[in-house]
Amino acid sequence: MAASLRRERTRAGLSLSELAKRAGIAKSTLSQLEAASGNPSMETLWALGVALGVPFSALIEAPAPAVQVLRAGEGPTVHSEQSSYTAVLLSASPPGARRDIYRTQLEPGSVRASDPHIPGTVEHLIVSTGRVKAGPRGEEVELGPGDYLAFRGDVPHSYEALAPGTAFVLVMQHV
Repeated sequence: MAASLRRERTRAGLSLSELAKRAGIAKSTLSQLEAASGNPSMETLWALGVALGVPFSALIEAPAPAVQVLRAGEGPTVHSEQSSYTAVLLSASPPGARRDIYRTQLEPGSVRASDPHIPGTVEHLIVSTGRVKAGPRGEEVELGPGDYLAFRGDVPHSYEALAPGTAFVLVMQHV
């Protein structure tokens, strides 16, 4: 992640100070992340992605082989500081494309409130187990196994598990 963060910051032509300011984090925190001595939360990584104008996965992806198999329990995993929300990156956007695929898990008792992502982001959600209430704030929809939801991800939105063991696939489309 450190190399990806440094690459994207350099590509954007930003200093450590400027990126830290845009992302709303301390310069020392950003410096630690680029030195691979920090363990950022999901919220910190999203803020950095928005500030850099890149998909979240651009900061955590590893180079992909020609054939990719990802077993259950494997893959880059990030955890929310606000809730039990956990996301595993299944497939990062390939060059020229702008979408990421995550397997996500959430337990009842907490809400994953998400700030807006980069402009034009659309989120697609397919529930595999449990029940979830998700969508733009004030327009959340209850979903069960097999249900699909698409909504703008460039506005404040949230996810809330309504049953234990809630899991869903989340596709982030960046247009």
